[in-house]
Amino acid sequence: MLDHETNRKLSQVGADTPMGALLRRYWHPIAGAAEMERRPTMPIRLMGEDLVLYRDLSGGYGLLDRHCCHRRADLTNGYVEANGLRCSYHGWLYDARGACIEQPFEDIADPDSRFRDKVRIRSYPVEEKAGMLWAYLGPDPAPLVPTWEPFTWANGFRQVVLAEIPCNWFQCQENSIDPVHFEWQHENWRVRARGAAGPYAPKHLRIDFDEFDWGISYKRVRENTDENHPLWTVGRNCLWPNALFTGDHFEWRVPIDDDNTLSIGWFFNPVPKDRRPFAQNEIPCWRGPIKDADGRWITSHVMNQDFVAWVGQGTLADRSKERLGRSDRGVIMMRRQFLADIERVERGEDPKAVVRDAAVNDCIELPIFDRDFFVDGWAREDLADAAHVRTRSTLDFVFQSGQPADVRAAYVEAMGFDRDGGAG
Repeated sequence: MLDHETNRKLSQVGADTPMGALLRRYWHPIAGAAEMERRPTMPIRLMGEDLVLYRDLSGGYGLLDRHCCHRRADLTNGYVEANGLRCSYHGWLYDARGACIEQPFEDIADPDSRFRDKVRIRSYPVEEKAGMLWAYLGPDPAPLVPTWEPFTWANGFRQVVLAEIPCNWFQCQENSIDPVHFEWQHENWRVRARGAAGPYAPKHLRIDFDEFDWGISYKRVRENTDENHPLWTVGRNCLWPNALFTGDHFEWRVPIDDDNTLSIGWFFNPVPKDRRPFAQNEIPCWRGPIKDADGRWITSHVMNQDFVAWVGQGTLADRSKERLGRSDRGVIMMRRQFLADIERVERGEDPKAVVRDAAVNDCIELPIFDRDFFVDGWAREDLADAAHVRTRSTLDFVFQSGQPADVRAAYVEAMGFDRDGGAG
C-alpha cells in the first residue's frame, strides 16, 4: 500500500507537481492526424492545461493556449491561416511558436509601436508520426518522438482509436504491468457474459518481470503453456512512461488532468501475402463510446473491460487501502521506477526511456514474438489451421467498441475478406 502523499505524487500531473514535471519530459500522442482533416481546430485538455490543436493551411500543426491573450476568446473557433491560427474575435494571428504576428487594428492604428512583438501565447511543439499527432510540454531541448519498430512495418492495416476515461491516468497505466487480470477481466468475463459458469480460462501458474531499456516486460506460464512458450520467453511490454505494447498494438494512457485520461490505441494487422504490396494512404482514426444508450458501461470488448476496471477503482484510486499480493510485483516495480525517475528529474537528469540518439531512433526494436507474422504476412490457407493467424486476422475488431462501418469496410477490403469474414 502507499501513503496518501506518495499516492498523490504518483498521480497528479500539474506542471508544478513531481509527476507532472516528469511526464513533460516525454512526447505524448494526443490525437489522430486524420481527425484534423475533418476539422482544422480541436480543443485539447492535456495534463490540466486547456489548449487548442490546429492544422494550418500549409499543413503544419500547432498547439496553443486555448484562449487568445487579447480578450480571452476561444481559439477553437479561430480561422486557420497559411502560417498559424487567427482569433475570430479581433483577428490576432499566432504562429506555431506562440508569437503574435498580426494585430489588424493595432497594426493600422500605430504601425510603429510593434505591439504584437510584445505578445506571446503559450505554445508547444507538435509532430506527426504513425498517423498520430504528438505533443511535447517539457523544457528544451526536446527529445525525439520514438520510432517504435512497428511504426516501420509495411503491408499492414493500421488504425488509431481513442476514448476519454473518467479516472486518473496512473491506475490505467498500472494495468499495463498486471498479467493476471487478463485471465479474469477478459477471458473469464466473457465466459460469464455468455451466461455460463465455466469452464474458466487456464490459470496463471507463474509470472515474472524484467526491466529493459524501454520499460518493463512481463511473462507468464499458464496451465496450457510452459516455459518454452513465447509468452514466457518473450512476454509483453509495459513501455515507459505510459504505454502498453502487446505485439500488434500500443495503448497509451495520456493524462487529460488528474481526474480524466485519454486512451489512445494504435493497431496493426498484416495483410495476407496475396494482398501485397499494400499501401494505406491514410490511417483512419475514430473515437469509441464507453457507455451504451442506457448509460451502462460497455463490456463487450477487451479495452472496454479494462475501462470498467479502472473507473471502478474510483476517480483516483486510494492505494492506502490496498493489500498487494505476489501477482503485484510488477506494479511495485513500476511505482519504484517512477519515484526514482522523479528524483532524476529533480537532479536535472533525463528519466528512463527518453530518446535523444537519432541513430537509435531510426527503429527502436522491442521484444516481439511472431515478428515474422507481422513483417512477412500470412498465407490465406493458414486461416484454418494456425491459431495465431486466426486470432490476429479476425473480421471483427475485438479491442474497442464502436468501430465505424467505413473503417471496418476498409479493413475487409485490405485483408481480402468477404463481408462475412471469409477468406474471399
